[in-house]
Amino acid sequence: MEQVIIPTTDNSRQEKPVFSPVLQKVAEVISYLSHPLFLPLLVTVLLVNAMPAYFVVFKQDSIRYAFDLLYIRVAFTTLFLPLFVVALCKALGFVTSFQLRSQKDRIIPYIACTIFYFWTYFAFKRQGVAPPFFNAFFLGVFIAIVIGMVANTYVKISMHTIGWGGVIGFLLMLMTGLNMNISLALMIAFLISGIVATARLILGAHTPAEIYTGFILGILSQLIAYGIAG
Repeated sequence: MEQVIIPTTDNSRQEKPVFSPVLQKVAEVISYLSHPLFLPLLVTVLLVNAMPAYFVVFKQDSIRYAFDLLYIRVAFTTLFLPLFVVALCKALGFVTSFQLRSQKDRIIPYIACTIFYFWTYFAFKRQGVAPPFFNAFFLGVFIAIVIGMVANTYVKISMHTIGWGGVIGFLLMLMTGLNMNISLALMIAFLISGIVATARLILGAHTPAEIYTGFILGILSQLIAYGIAG
């Protein structure tokens, strides 16, 4: 890694790190793979496999494979529909990039995600067969998106760290609220979150303040949700 000098208007010298193209490419791949849109489905799959007894009703509704209808349901409302909205906005020229780098690009996807995630929470809550902590997880995601959408008017916050902060907050919720020994899962979540945050910094997508704010927002949203629906 070398240093490049960036001139500023006040004639001061500001150093900004420049990373190799290979490292930037790795960071870009990590950013795509760790996108927050994948997290609800990932958390659902991990919960079902770790605690299948809590989701036995959904297993009975399976079509071909165990819990397949549950996975399809979560993937449709939390992954397919948001991606469809982003693709539609890009086709219509409402956003400039699929990466949603600017605050303006994030307005419509934020609004769409609030609708989709609230519907996911409401549908599971109304059905009344999902465990309370599962409902609380989706409520926490909804709260994080609402706060992120409001904050987006004034500041830019990392959506990646909002999502991974939510995963950490959810695991903390399970550990403290249900007395589950998930220290290993929590350590892995911290490790992955650190890698994701580093990748975003390498790409220059966010400042450290935007990264830390996202983590705090994601964790607090899950803890608030647990207090409401846990």
